Amino acid sequence: MYLYNLTLQRATGITHAVHGNFSGSKIQEILVSRGKSLELLRPDPNTGKVHTLLTVEVFGIIRSLIAFRLTGGTKDYVVVGSDSGRIVILEYSPQKNVFEKVHQETFGKSGCRRIVPGQYLAIDPTGRAIMIGAIEKQKLVYIPNRDQEARLTISSPLEAHKSNTLVYHAVGVDVGFDNPMFACLEIDYEEADNDPTGEAAHKTQQTLTFYELDLGLNHVVRKYSEPLEEHANFLVPVPGGEDGPSGILICSENYLTYKHLGDQMDIRCPIPRRRNDLDDPERGMIFVCSATHKTKSMFFFLAQTEQGDIFKITLETDGYVVREIRLKYFDTVPVATAMCVLKTGFLFVATEFGNHYLYQIVHLGDDDDEPEFSSAMQLEEGDTFFFAPRHLRNLVLVDELDSLSPIMACQVADLANEDTPQLYMLCGRGPRSTVRVLRHGLEVSEMAVSELPGNPNAVWTVKRRADEEYDAYIIVAFVNATLVLSIGETVEEVTDSGFLGTTPTLSCSSLGDDALVQVYPNGIRHIRADKRVNEWPAPSKKTITKCAVNHRQVVIALGGGELIYFEMASTGQLNEYNERKELPSEVVCMALASVPTGEQRTRFLAVGLADNTVRIFSLDPSDFFSPLSMQMLPAAAESLCIVEMGAGETQEGEPGTQGSLYLNIGLQNGGLLRTVIDQSTGTLSDTRTRYLGSRPVKLFRIRMQGNEAVLAMSSRSWLSYYYQNRFHLTPLSYESLEYASGFSSEQCPEGIVAISTNTLRILALEKLGAVFNQVSFPVDYTPRKFVIHQESAHLIIVETDHNAYTEETKKQRRVQMAEEMQEAAGEEEQELAKEMAEAFLNEDLPENVFSAPKAGPGMWASVVRILDPGEGRTVDLVKLEQNEAALSIALVKFANQPDGQQFVVVGVAKDYQLNPRQVSGGFLYTYKVDAECQGLELVHRTPVDEAPTCLCPFQGRLLVGVGRMLRLYDLGKKKLLRKCENKHIPNLIVHIQAIGQRVYVSDVQESVYMIRYKRMENQLIIFADDTHPRWITTSTILDYDSVATADKFGNIAVIRLTGSISDDVDEDPTGNKALWDRGLLNGASQKASVVANFHIGEICMSLQKATLIPGGCESLVYTTLSGTVGVLVPFTSHEDQDFFQHLEMHMRSENPPLCGRDHLSFRSYYYPVKNVVDGDLCEQFNSIDIAKQKSIAGDLDRNPSKVSKKLEDIRTRYAF
Repeated sequence: MYLYNLTLQRATGITHAVHGNFSGSKIQEILVSRGKSLELLRPDPNTGKVHTLLTVEVFGIIRSLIAFRLTGGTKDYVVVGSDSGRIVILEYSPQKNVFEKVHQETFGKSGCRRIVPGQYLAIDPTGRAIMIGAIEKQKLVYIPNRDQEARLTISSPLEAHKSNTLVYHAVGVDVGFDNPMFACLEIDYEEADNDPTGEAAHKTQQTLTFYELDLGLNHVVRKYSEPLEEHANFLVPVPGGEDGPSGILICSENYLTYKHLGDQMDIRCPIPRRRNDLDDPERGMIFVCSATHKTKSMFFFLAQTEQGDIFKITLETDGYVVREIRLKYFDTVPVATAMCVLKTGFLFVATEFGNHYLYQIVHLGDDDDEPEFSSAMQLEEGDTFFFAPRHLRNLVLVDELDSLSPIMACQVADLANEDTPQLYMLCGRGPRSTVRVLRHGLEVSEMAVSELPGNPNAVWTVKRRADEEYDAYIIVAFVNATLVLSIGETVEEVTDSGFLGTTPTLSCSSLGDDALVQVYPNGIRHIRADKRVNEWPAPSKKTITKCAVNHRQVVIALGGGELIYFEMASTGQLNEYNERKELPSEVVCMALASVPTGEQRTRFLAVGLADNTVRIFSLDPSDFFSPLSMQMLPAAAESLCIVEMGAGETQEGEPGTQGSLYLNIGLQNGGLLRTVIDQSTGTLSDTRTRYLGSRPVKLFRIRMQGNEAVLAMSSRSWLSYYYQNRFHLTPLSYESLEYASGFSSEQCPEGIVAISTNTLRILALEKLGAVFNQVSFPVDYTPRKFVIHQESAHLIIVETDHNAYTEETKKQRRVQMAEEMQEAAGEEEQELAKEMAEAFLNEDLPENVFSAPKAGPGMWASVVRILDPGEGRTVDLVKLEQNEAALSIALVKFANQPDGQQFVVVGVAKDYQLNPRQVSGGFLYTYKVDAECQGLELVHRTPVDEAPTCLCPFQGRLLVGVGRMLRLYDLGKKKLLRKCENKHIPNLIVHIQAIGQRVYVSDVQESVYMIRYKRMENQLIIFADDTHPRWITTSTILDYDSVATADKFGNIAVIRLTGSISDDVDEDPTGNKALWDRGLLNGASQKASVVANFHIGEICMSLQKATLIPGGCESLVYTTLSGTVGVLVPFTSHEDQDFFQHLEMHMRSENPPLCGRDHLSFRSYYYPVKNVVDGDLCEQFNSIDIAKQKSIAGDLDRNPSKVSKKLEDIRTRYAF
């Protein structure tokens, strides 16, 4: 079996985010790392919408990311620290829309090792030095510079190693133009290592160490080191030189400290805490991330605590000496891994889990009544300030980036009966958790819907002048009339536009610089800017049946297949060419391309005829109307559309790369063909076919992100567009439409105006490049697992959170604290205290923003929820008691119960402690569920002696993994009855799958055990196991002999029992078998073989064998903790497998990964890659330069378009 790996939805969790002017223009971009890919985002300064410019897989783990620019430069470079053992400097090229590797210097081994640098990156603010550090011992400093051509160069590394030292954080200190200086948080463990009593380990203090790069002597000196009182977690450099006092802010537990290398005193200020917090008061508080904003006149820091509260930190200076630190509560947003403050006044928050946000900073919080805390205020040691959290005041949310991370569980099913299956996912953590339903399609925002006086059959938009930005009129055609609407603040009917309203219209367009044209069955109407009208009447007894128009040309077809051509003269007159063309059959559709910039006309006319052909004619005056090429079609054409796609972005004054002309042909049987038109000869080549729906396909040219795209309408609407170096054909998640046109107005610069029955709709598509559109429903705690109740299409979900209170406990804590408030108040303050206590009890701050109170280790809260995923309505909610952790769920039909009666069994652990792992016992809750799945009725609960980690229905009974024991239970009257057990699984059962008489049981670290149930002897017997240890997270059965597994190091493996293995094995209870017959390697006597191994690079949480498109083939769908959705698809022929294996081999050598990691060794991180071809690497073929494409395709005996067609075919056969 050979598999091909395809990513459908790239990872959505963000691990690092930096901002800068990467494209060299004035606009700031944000570069984010998503684990093993880099993405460049650009927030639009006017609308605040975030657009993706480029996403690129780096096939390596990105450990650190930093932006820098050389002194006096205007463009930012990116330094990437990864697991490749190399420092890589990248530059973004806006013309080609790629990251180019400027430098790659090797310094160590690959992999995430303790002493190989790459974990920390620090930069001198003036761009004179880069420090790259390891977790332990090694630090290297590189000096970037320029050569004569102003290209970036880099020095040899200078060492700043110190053995027996662990590093927590490193930053560059802003010292102006003195020698560059770096500050590191370190701890020296040499004494602790050599002390057998363990006392030294308690006394070891963290130190703040400064390293200076002496530019004169060209080496790094360890300048100064001092021990710290509190344990710090990160450092923030303070602007220096001309801009500020320089120095470092140290963020440590409960305190913020300012230190300066000179003789200035340390200044410390406690981190404020929330008033009346339900958290444990003994818990320390830390800052988790920060962002610095600096202008010429001032600077401030935003720092966020682990509860999500952001504080604005300013320093009061006296000359260049800092006198006090001031803190002010700013706002509360979800906890972030990184924050960026942009020059345009935006705050980008890359959240730890769940969606990411872009906020506009509307106030700097200087003049509100929020109390300001200062280090100058006198406090007792150990005391702190208190503040009251509130809703957003200084920030306004402007955009939200959907993120699936983390996906805890996923199932593919068609519960909505839409033919195409949906993906049901449990996402998020704690109070920010959601259940999401993903559908293949683009999200459509409805801007406006208005009813029309009848059912129209077409709609167009036109501009008054060619240089205007927005459209002026919407023209709606009915069977016997035409309606003209003007676009302004509102859309209203106008009668003086010059259009003929008493006739149906075939087409409208702007003509030349300031004229309009209307084609109707009896003639052509040319409307000049001063409202003069020129008419061209159709010949008598003939009507115009079809037409094609662009800004300078009009072609019409009369009944009987006669073509007449008009072209705009330089005087603005529309001139008819004398020569007419007679065609052999009726014209059914025709199309013209847009006029290329700087040219008089487009050279090609495409005509679809009733004899199932499409012909291309020349419109060049030298060979006018001569046929250039013809293509036979499988069915009659319904519509044609010529677009230019694949053009590069144009820079100011520089032409971008030219795209190709594509002829799109919509067929009457619901098919869509896309063919390339040769720009010089007009020949047709490289046809791609897709089936879109049951109705004839109509095509419309629209603009998306400044480029041309095609909207195709059948029983579903589809958008064909070119985005990030590849073609996308994606359905719109919207009801079916009948006719459309591009639409541009102030509120909606790139929209679509469409008609559906008797309504006119204005739509916008914002999330280009997205594969799925999603609906999400919030839930209370982290959802862990779910089952689908097929009859009612409801989901039954178990949610559980560690370190959390149940609703009941929260209420009790609040009441208790309110009572304490009143007791603590004196006689005079009783009234006030009562008011405060009441306000505290009524306070309602949503936990999804303000975070849930931390209850402490060993505290659990759980619920079981029935959710209707169609409406997102919770049908029933069963709350479990405090410290009961719901770990597993199964839907079972017991054999000893009446037919059709289903039970939900939930496995619950009591007083579960994670480290060291302890549990005081567990329960199996058995609930009866009715046929409509409207509620859960508790039947009984069965105590067990360990945590029931997984459940699986098996032959009318229930298999339960209780700790490391596998048990078979049946339903009794008072509790579940134990029928059989197997104690030979070594550690802890994490997953059970059953098929026929076989049970595949996954152990937490010893891979999969194959077990046979012998009914006669009532025994569960292990008959085979795996040869490798695997830390399994999930598994799924592929067939009777094969199982796919995923482990916690990011690998997927397929394990198969070969034909020689028998499951008819006897157990040996007496121990009288010979010793050599006991089994191999202390395991079972038979071993399974490994069919496939592949390193995904992210932890897979769900695997399922499923079909993703109607009529498609089955594939193995996986989802990961980082939010990736991918598939492994089987090759159906050896020829395909051979082709893709060779393509992958060429891509490895011609296009090595961006961060310097070797692709083969990355995919073989833990086990050598076996029988899996990496489609993500193969698909980068479309984005490498043309010369390389030709050379690779030549080695494969094909041309580049054949290779990209193969890539597209395998994708569309299994997925999208």
